[in-house]
Amino acid sequence: MICLRVMMAIILLLGLCGAPGQPRAAERRQLVVVTSFPDSVYLPFKRAFEAAYADVELRMINRKTSAAISYIQDRASPRADLFWASAPDAFEVLKTSGELMKLGPGLRPDPAAIHGYPLHDPGGYYAGFAISGYGLMWNRAYLAARGLPPPKNWDDLRRGLYRNHIGITAPSRSGTTHLIVEMLLQSKGWDEGWRALLEIGGNLATVTARSYGVPDGVERGRFGIGLVIDFFGLRSKAVGHPVEFRYPDGVMFLPANIALVKGGRHAAEARLFIAYLLSDAGQKLLFRTDISRLPVKRAAYRRAPKGYPNPFTLPREASAPMFDIELSRQRYHLVNTLFDQLITFRLHELKEAWALVHRAEARLGSEDAPPQLKADLKRARGLLETMPVTGPRSKNPAFADLFTRHKPGFTVSEAQSRLEAAWKSAAIRRYDEAAQIAESVLERLDRAQEPPQP
Repeated sequence: MICLRVMMAIILLLGLCGAPGQPRAAERRQLVVVTSFPDSVYLPFKRAFEAAYADVELRMINRKTSAAISYIQDRASPRADLFWASAPDAFEVLKTSGELMKLGPGLRPDPAAIHGYPLHDPGGYYAGFAISGYGLMWNRAYLAARGLPPPKNWDDLRRGLYRNHIGITAPSRSGTTHLIVEMLLQSKGWDEGWRALLEIGGNLATVTARSYGVPDGVERGRFGIGLVIDFFGLRSKAVGHPVEFRYPDGVMFLPANIALVKGGRHAAEARLFIAYLLSDAGQKLLFRTDISRLPVKRAAYRRAPKGYPNPFTLPREASAPMFDIELSRQRYHLVNTLFDQLITFRLHELKEAWALVHRAEARLGSEDAPPQLKADLKRARGLLETMPVTGPRSKNPAFADLFTRHKPGFTVSEAQSRLEAAWKSAAIRRYDEAAQIAESVLERLDRAQEPPQP
């Protein structure tokens, strides 16, 4: 494999890019980068790269992941040269739709995998530049003021004591949140995964429109806990906010990637930027407190700050499944649509129903309750956990392909519209019925405690 330094030198010798530090304004070329990263991540790379290669200007177009996919697929203007984001399944979506081109030699450094998962596309269409883990961040002061314990794992978030204390982004609006959702579905299984997500949904304070809204909400104390990609929590702690971050057991580490977009005007300069990201200088930038990402090159961790997490040395549970990137790509829009129809758009009804169920369960757990009340409450929980799509059906490509992203000014297919309407009305009925059952259980418990009439 050609080393990255040689690759960069070859590009320069061929005259595809101006010499470092020698600006030639008349020949300055604009490299268009579509990215889901916030400016706190991309600006340090932009400034460092432009300082080294002054005849190339980076134009950053910031979009949430799903909108970035649409931007590239719609071939919007200005035409993208590079796609730069965290979610690997988004790259698979674009690769499958024919929007990416192969990187060529020298742009996929060692190591090739982490815990058996490829760090670069085996087909050569995108390369990992960093590694992402996913987990829980929380505000220490917020939890302490309310007497709440820090969560240790995903299932802790199902506990009723966290009601109105959790924030998440809609996966339809955040590629990293989509990965969290898909990881839970793959690690727990479709049915148990959705049971967990729906019960966590009952404890949400909000569903934010952008992924940045979750760490911001935790930092500001608008809610206490957030489900986030690791660099949000690590960066927030590094810059001095009173927060902590934890990788739950069984977390999967996946690459954050960059890819060449087919039809871009400046492929040579685009390859040079990829080479810079993978160079020692580029990897070192990831350790900046305002970035706080995990380098993709194992050797980079020799220069890591003290206590910095190293995913290559963190153990992986033997029972943890390997992330199925193809399955995630295939049902990408189906999973997002289900989450929105059952949680995002039904949040008020879902929260009210779960609050009543949790209250009734707490009462039943501390009292010698009649079997009929326990059976009724079990039925209420079942109504809240019912899914309109089975696991096997979610893996059916013909069914999953019915779903696309909702884009402003465009309508989805008639089949998708019908299914969404059916899921909406069924969810409203189920949540209402579950709430009524739980309320009835609580009323019967109250009556049972009343002293007998003389």
